[in-house]
Amino acid sequence: MNKLINLETFFNPRTIAIIGASDKKGSIGNVIMDNTLRRGFKGTVYPVTPSSKSVMGKKAYPSILDIKDDIDLAVIAIHAKAVNSVIKDCVHKNVKSCIIITGGFSEIGEYEREKKLKDIINNTKTRIVGPNCIGVFDSYSNLDTIFLPEDRMRRPLPGKIGLISQSGAFVAAMLDWAASENIGMSKVVSFGNKIDVNYSDLVQYLAQDDSTSVITIYMEGLEYGRMFMEAASKATLHKPIIILKSGRSVAGAVAAASHTGSLAGSDAVYSAAFKQSGIIRSYSSDELFDIAKIFTCHKEPRGDKIAIITNGGGAGVMATDALEDEGLKLADINDKAKHVMEEHFPSYCSLKNPIDLTGDANVERYEIALREVLNEGCVDAVLLILLFQAPTLEDDGVERIINIYKNTKKPIIIVAPGGTYTKGKIKELEKAGIPCYQTPERGVRALAALCHYYKCLREKQSV
Repeated sequence: MNKLINLETFFNPRTIAIIGASDKKGSIGNVIMDNTLRRGFKGTVYPVTPSSKSVMGKKAYPSILDIKDDIDLAVIAIHAKAVNSVIKDCVHKNVKSCIIITGGFSEIGEYEREKKLKDIINNTKTRIVGPNCIGVFDSYSNLDTIFLPEDRMRRPLPGKIGLISQSGAFVAAMLDWAASENIGMSKVVSFGNKIDVNYSDLVQYLAQDDSTSVITIYMEGLEYGRMFMEAASKATLHKPIIILKSGRSVAGAVAAASHTGSLAGSDAVYSAAFKQSGIIRSYSSDELFDIAKIFTCHKEPRGDKIAIITNGGGAGVMATDALEDEGLKLADINDKAKHVMEEHFPSYCSLKNPIDLTGDANVERYEIALREVLNEGCVDAVLLILLFQAPTLEDDGVERIINIYKNTKKPIIIVAPGGTYTKGKIKELEKAGIPCYQTPERGVRALAALCHYYKCLREKQSV
């Protein structure tokens, strides 16, 4: 059973020793050193290598034991055969946290090597992330131990989404994608074979982390299932947890076992356990971040009744179908609100939810419709469909919608399908914190997750 010790030094260390640091361009030790220094990490960095007296202008040490300073975090990128000896030195020096980048353990059948590694840290205060991982990233402390260069994998801006993953490749792809989509992230951990620090530890830590408001997880398999579900159930009282669980098929479970030695288990059991613990399950990487994004708006729906406003009838119909599929309801707009809209809108607009402002809608129509439905007690959230291709939508439309969004406590999400011009408008809206989606189905799925989470939260709090 793992030791529940503070994990803070994995994310905010005062001192780092990079074991395997190198001046050799393209080597893992070189990339980790470069990333750590270039991002502006404010602590002290000690390169450790017996083959050089300095690395990147910094004095190098043959062993971590030769460093006089206390070391909070050791990042290890050396041959697998030498790792256990180095971990013994780290334990002797009372290093608090170790990230083992090196592979070559249970994932390739070296079970005895991995068992000995576990035995070394038993009954000690040293914690390990890894082995066989790509590292830890913290956008707020500027800690970057990921061994992929930034010209190949961009880093996202600071944000509120935390990510835990067994798969390093998944982390790399998601960080790069989040950076390109301007999605901010807080703390990211790839922990590979997870011989020590595991899902339960990290969920407990991120549940208390002020820089993280939503926890996302890529999971292949799970040991200590009961411990994790207990930790997750407590954590979901504070913030949502969204899990992308792979290995759902028989073939996928076999692949997961060969990847990180994980036992995938029955998919039906996972789904039932997730639901019982208040965890939201996603079924694709797109969906994982679609759902995570909506929670960063920090607006709570009080129910499941949705108003749809659109300037395209077909998109409104698709959104209505998606609402029903996801167990949400169309709000019943009252006559008073309809009368106000009748006074300002052409007779050919449809005022029954979904409200169709038609293809010649301008921003003024959207403003009036938005304000009326937001004032409706029966409306819990608004799905706003904006087809920016319409020439009647004025250039200042985005700013006017943002002003309404800032002055309401109810969630508003935007669905805006389209290409280059539309994507430019989406960037403006998302910069203001409004979750945007390119299809009605994706937007509704995220909105459903938001509504269902807060419904479950209210039920748990009332017990």
